[in-house]
Amino acid sequence: MLNLETLYDASKVLGEVARKTDLILSKTLLEGTDIYLKSENLQLTGSFKLRGAYYKISKLTEEQKKKGIIACSAGNHAQGVALAAQKNGIKATIFIPATAPISKVEATRKYGADIKLIDGVYDDAYKAACEFQKETGGEFIHPFNDEDVIAGQGTIGLELLEQLPDVEAVIVPIGGGGLIAGVAYAIKQLKPDCKVYGVQAQGAGSMYKSFIDKQITELPTVNTFADGTAVKRPGDLTFDCCMKYVDDIVTVTDDEVASAILILMERQKLVAEGAGALSVAAAMFGKLPIQDKKTACIVSGGNIDVNILSRVINRGLLTTGRLCHLTIELLDKPGQLRDVSSIIAQYGANVIRVRHNQGGSNTDINDCFLKISLETRNTEHFEQILKALTEKGYKIASSVQ
Repeated sequence: MLNLETLYDASKVLGEVARKTDLILSKTLLEGTDIYLKSENLQLTGSFKLRGAYYKISKLTEEQKKKGIIACSAGNHAQGVALAAQKNGIKATIFIPATAPISKVEATRKYGADIKLIDGVYDDAYKAACEFQKETGGEFIHPFNDEDVIAGQGTIGLELLEQLPDVEAVIVPIGGGGLIAGVAYAIKQLKPDCKVYGVQAQGAGSMYKSFIDKQITELPTVNTFADGTAVKRPGDLTFDCCMKYVDDIVTVTDDEVASAILILMERQKLVAEGAGALSVAAAMFGKLPIQDKKTACIVSGGNIDVNILSRVINRGLLTTGRLCHLTIELLDKPGQLRDVSSIIAQYGANVIRVRHNQGGSNTDINDCFLKISLETRNTEHFEQILKALTEKGYKIASSVQ
C-alpha cells in the first residue's frame, strides 16, 4: 500500500536525477488570487513523468533489469522511462501512439530506447505493449497504475508543501491519474485541510466521468490536442486514490487550454504543452472555487510540438478576443476602405489583413464584401468596434472573435 515512507524514499532516490522544480508566483493569471506555478515543464525530459519512471525502475531486481523493460506512452512517460533505462544500463522497448508529436518520439529515441509506433491512441499502444510483454517476459513500467510510479509522482506534493507550507488549494492535470493520485495522497496526509482539485480535457474526461459515476468508466473515444492526457480508461489504483483524496474534478475545453498556453508564454515566459496547461486553464476560467485562496497549479509538462504551437497560439488569441475577423457588406465605391479603417484606428485596433471581394449572386451588383482581420485588446474592445461600425451604418455580415 502507498505510504509516506515510500514517498520519502522516492524523494531520496530522485535526488540523484530529478530537479526540484521552482514554484513561481503569478499575480496576473487570476485577479485577486495568488497563483503559484509548480514548473514541472522545466523538469528533465520536459515533464514530471521522469519521477515515477525512475523510481519504479530503481526498485527492480537485477534479474528483472536483465530481461529489459517495456512501456507505453503518448510521449512524456516514454522519455522518462528511456532516460531512466539509459542511466541504469537497461534495454527499453517503448510503444507510442502514432499520433504522438514527432518531437516526443524523437526525444525518446535519442535516449536509446527501441520505439514501436502503434496506430490509435494511448490505449491501443497499451494493448500492444502488454502483448509484447507476454512474449518477451520483460518488466512492464506502467505510466500511472503502479504504486511505485504513483509514489514517484507524489514527491511533487512533498516539494510543494516544503516550498509553500500555507498552500490552500492544489490544481493537478489528469490523464490516467498517476500524478494526482501521488500528489493528492501526499497533500492529504500532511495537510488535510488543503483542497486538491483535478482537471481533464473535455474531450478526454475518463477520470472526470468515473469520479462523477463513482465507478471506473471507459470512454469509447478521446479527442483533445492535450495528447498527454488522452486516456480512455483511468487506472483502478489511481481511481481509488481520487475517490479518497481528491475534492473535485472539472474539465476544460481545448480553446481554454490554448488560452492558458498563450498566457503562460506571454506573462510567465513558460512553455507548456496542452496537458501541462490544464491546471492553469481551470484557474483562469473560473472552474474551481479558488478565489482569494493561495493556489498552486502544477504545470506538468512542456513538450509541445513546435508544428502545432503556432496553431495553439492562434486559437488562444481568438479565444481571448485578441485576434478577430469581421466581414462588412458595403457599396463598392472609392473611399470605403479608408472610412472603415478610420473608425478602427480611432479605437486603437490594428488591422493585420484585408481582403476585398465583389458581391455574389445574392447581393446587389454594386455590393462588395470587405473582410478584415484585427488585433484587439480583448472581446470587449472588439465589440466596441462592431458597435461603432454599426452606428455609422455599416452592415456586419459576420464576425469571429
